[in-house]
Amino acid sequence: MAPARQKILNAALTVIRTKGYTATTVDELCAAADVAKGSFFHHFKSKEALAVAAADYWSEITGALFAAAPYHDHADPLERVLGYIDFRKALLTGKVPEFTCLVGTMVQEAYETCPDIRAACSASITGHAAKIEADLNEAVKRYGLHPEWTPKSLALHTQAVLQGAFILAKATGSVEVAATSVDHLRRYVELLFQSPPHKKG
Repeated sequence: MAPARQKILNAALTVIRTKGYTATTVDELCAAADVAKGSFFHHFKSKEALAVAAADYWSEITGALFAAAPYHDHADPLERVLGYIDFRKALLTGKVPEFTCLVGTMVQEAYETCPDIRAACSASITGHAAKIEADLNEAVKRYGLHPEWTPKSLALHTQAVLQGAFILAKATGSVEVAATSVDHLRRYVELLFQSPPHKKG
């Protein structure tokens, strides 16, 4: 990746999560990336094109982060799911823009006005959910469940709770309220599998 392009994408992750997509200007992105405006338009034909590329870049970065996370080491697929939830809670550190989701932020603003951004954000969120779905599928079989719900729907629900937790953190300025929501998600998953409480760690 060209250095200027990567600098712009990195700037987008920070500025858009701080200000939102609509309020972010090309000039601000260029200033944050320390590149000339001409360089921006050399790599991206518009702010919308940058947003689509940023969503894909976000998926790459977060995908690598989650792929290397320790919860994958659990032999029990339910423990992997619960470990994933614990890992998401552990990421709730720093200021709100530092732990919130880029694609969740953008799609709330652009879902109706920018179909390409909506599609890129959807691909990012559902692609991540699909990885959790694989562990849930295995857990359902291992625990001998015949649920009315599907692993896919539960995987998407985890993302709905996480995105909602980010919104609560933004609304209240509190990391704690987001962490509490994640704790509820963990308890809910435990109850669905009707298993004894799993200890963290």
